Amino acid sequence: MELIKNEEFGGERPLFGSHDLRLENVTVHAGESAIKNCRDIEAVNCRFEGKYPFWHVDGFRIDKCEFTPGARAALWYSRGLVMTDTQVDAPKMFREMHSLELERVNIPDAQETLWHCSDIKLHDVTTANADYIFMHCSDIRIDGYRQDGNYSFQYCKNVEIRNAVINSKDAFWNTEDVTIYDSELTGEYLGWHSRNLRLVRCHISGTQPLCYCHNLVLEDCTFADDCDRAFEDSDVNARVNSHIVSIVNPRSGEIHCKSVGDIHLDEFIKEPADCRIESDL
Repeated sequence: MELIKNEEFGGERPLFGSHDLRLENVTVHAGESAIKNCRDIEAVNCRFEGKYPFWHVDGFRIDKCEFTPGARAALWYSRGLVMTDTQVDAPKMFREMHSLELERVNIPDAQETLWHCSDIKLHDVTTANADYIFMHCSDIRIDGYRQDGNYSFQYCKNVEIRNAVINSKDAFWNTEDVTIYDSELTGEYLGWHSRNLRLVRCHISGTQPLCYCHNLVLEDCTFADDCDRAFEDSDVNARVNSHIVSIVNPRSGEIHCKSVGDIHLDEFIKEPADCRIESDL
């Protein structure tokens, strides 16, 4: 493997078409597409300042690096990424990618990040300003994650999340086959129009959660005091170990909770309209 160490590059495509290359303490200044159409690349302790540095790359490892705001849209149309201990200040990262692993990565400007990606693994990742993160992604595994940003995980499929704190309005809309364990989910309108959403030992906050769901399952979850108008038009099997403020027109299934405030059933309830609601009080 060729080694480039303690160098600086700029301009257009300075390392275009490289392969079997290791970069150490390298700075890529303003310019475009520094490492495009490459394969088998390692970057350690590097700084990226120019746009689109990693496009169409096959097999690359990024460790202890920094992507400045100028390195926007830095990783697109690539596969086989492992990124560790990296600070990502650049916007619009990770598009149209397959097989990516992020560990101990911080992304403070994560708006419109991770779109149309598959085979994703995250461990100890933090994101902020993360509106529309994870749009149309599939095959996601996450353990240890914190997110602040709305409209997240929309249209995602085959997702497993553990030990997360997700602050997000309209999260998990139109998803399919999502399971979330031991996490805090805060935001309005959680999980609307989802299929096969399963929440295990999660704490849920925000108005009108879990409506219009198909095959919704909750196991040993808790609801905050602002979780009103829950389960409208959903088929649900839920065990909630707390009070539920109000339930509106669940379609079918069974809901068991510690106690419930208002149960609102009216002429707009959809068939089969046979959901059984039980409480300990």
